Amino acid sequence: MDQDELISKERWNEIYRREIEREESTLKVDEDLRSVVDLFKKRNVRRVLDLGCGAGRHIVYLAREGFDVYGIDISEEGIKKAKQRLAEMNLHANLKVGSMFTILPYHDNFFDAVISIKTIHHGKIRQIRKAIKEIERVLKPGGLIFIIVPKKRSKKEIPKERLFGIKFIAPRTYTILCGEEKGVPHYQFNKELLRKNFRSFKILNLYVNKNGSYCLLGELRK
Repeated sequence: MDQDELISKERWNEIYRREIEREESTLKVDEDLRSVVDLFKKRNVRRVLDLGCGAGRHIVYLAREGFDVYGIDISEEGIKKAKQRLAEMNLHANLKVGSMFTILPYHDNFFDAVISIKTIHHGKIRQIRKAIKEIERVLKPGGLIFIIVPKKRSKKEIPKERLFGIKFIAPRTYTILCGEEKGVPHYQFNKELLRKNFRSFKILNLYVNKNGSYCLLGELRK
């Protein structure tokens, strides 16, 4: 685990320790995932991995919907919270603490679908490409992927205090200099880069949602 990941691990642990203040936001299910879950059911998806599952908001939702759910996250505090939520609701999921930017602890062709909601962009592009290769490895041929990443904003769209509070550490990659995500890398995708880096997938849908994020739904080519 490199220095950037250690910083990210520390920051997310801090965030989840203070989660009582953020309870509503950390339980809210992303609206775009709900329609994707309908597709999962039509395609007979059974086993799903949530890559960067955090405190389990989508883990709980997927378990309630009857899927065989797995999750991995860099934050011990996040996984701890997710397990607590599952226990409180008498639900089950297979959760692990680990980095999405290393070899994933799952067999080849293990999952029917992988989701990653606003997490896979938290790294440099070489790390993200490694994560994508691992997604391809653990997905079954024809398996589905659903990714949400923030859309790059112009300088006019960024508040002044935020604009002067970031530092670029690599091409298209910056860290925030203050706030709860201080030191956490953010890679900026566009549609062309999403298509390029997920070229092993047939893109079923690629759009900007109402929150200004890119949503990519793809099928691993057989």
